[in-house]
Amino acid sequence: MALIKSISGIRGTIGNIPGENLTPLDIVKFTAAYATFILPHAKKKKIVIGRDGRMSGEMVSTICAQTLIAMGLDVVDLGITTTPTVEIAVTGEKADGGIILTASHNPKEWNALKLLNNKGEFIDAKAGQTILELVEKEDFLFSTVDDLGKYSRNDTYLHKHIEAILNYPLVDREAIEKKNFSVVVDGINSSGALYVPELLKALGIEKVHVINKEITGNFAHNPEPLPQHLTELSEEVIRRKADLGIAVDPDVDRLCFVNEDGLLFGEEYTLVAVADYVLSHRQGNTVSNMSSTKSLKELTISKGGSYFPSAVGEVNVVKKMKEVKAVIGGEGNGGIIVPDFHYGRDALIGIGLFLSHLAKNGKTISRLRAEYPDYYISKNKAELSASTDVRELLSKLTERYKNNPMNTEDGLKIEFGDDWVHVRASNTEPILRIYSESNFRTTAENIANRIIRDIHEISSSL
Repeated sequence: MALIKSISGIRGTIGNIPGENLTPLDIVKFTAAYATFILPHAKKKKIVIGRDGRMSGEMVSTICAQTLIAMGLDVVDLGITTTPTVEIAVTGEKADGGIILTASHNPKEWNALKLLNNKGEFIDAKAGQTILELVEKEDFLFSTVDDLGKYSRNDTYLHKHIEAILNYPLVDREAIEKKNFSVVVDGINSSGALYVPELLKALGIEKVHVINKEITGNFAHNPEPLPQHLTELSEEVIRRKADLGIAVDPDVDRLCFVNEDGLLFGEEYTLVAVADYVLSHRQGNTVSNMSSTKSLKELTISKGGSYFPSAVGEVNVVKKMKEVKAVIGGEGNGGIIVPDFHYGRDALIGIGLFLSHLAKNGKTISRLRAEYPDYYISKNKAELSASTDVRELLSKLTERYKNNPMNTEDGLKIEFGDDWVHVRASNTEPILRIYSESNFRTTAENIANRIIRDIHEISSSL
């Protein structure tokens, strides 16, 4: 069905034809190429791996681990875990890198290999390109029998991750415990069903109900934590008269909340609320990608800091955060990055900070949400022919709006007063993604429709 190779890893649907899908042969090739890239600089010859709960996870993990061993690298396997936990374990184990076996929010037939460097951060574009070239050339050398790596399991990092959250200065366990919250968790049949309840228990929350708690990988609904997929969680929050609901994606790096009235807090505002709490204790700068709500910028300025946009993608957000020394950052899809915790999206530290904020605020979660703006983001796409020169198209679109403030770091972002539109090419399809935001839904949609008309007009003239 699909195999997508990119600078951050490889993902695809399981089975069928090698080179067109994610088959055992593709897993071996990509893992061997990664090992070939790592080995010249390896100090420990050690790689951490971990997987989410999806159905193909054990198969993919076994092939990946044995390939690393065949390349002469020791493997520390965390088993079923989360993306941020693997990131933490890479530095905890002083490993040379890590591989996370997860297709994130993709449906059950997908899986992926996501690659980390020795800092527990996603590899950069240059490294990714080198690995892709090694895959194409099949330029790797397997070890002789005397130099094979060793395999070990490590089940301690669930508790190490939680302990680190409890010890983080801005996480207030005492305040959370006093509130006696009642929480419903959607475990989406993956590692969140294990990790999130354990964290809540450690934070002193006793009234926790988990739906979709069996870790089967046979997801009860589309695993992307969007409003249309979380109706069961919303209904359960109302039925149980809970204080809030928590939803994560299968690898627990995205986070969103459901209010006590069953309405969604809004994944765009997960980062805004956490940033509000952090900035109330630490003045500083913030970063989010260009397709995220302007609410973070307004909040940051009101708190005396400066806001900086980044290109879309976690590695780009992290790079910008380091450049501007941001104290908090992330993405509008519910991805929270707390730099002095670790440089990766982490729903678990996000939960600890959000619940600390909610507990100290003293209001219901719906009243907390009412403290933030209610902007609307319209998400659209414009299909292109395979022969379209996207660079030339964007150049002509830039010329058309040259009198407007704009940013060309990642496609084209154009400002219209307090409103904006972000146009960027997809990495995997012949389309342009068009995100626009305004105070009003109709205005955001009108901006998007205007840009789509411009794109089609320009495209037809190329």
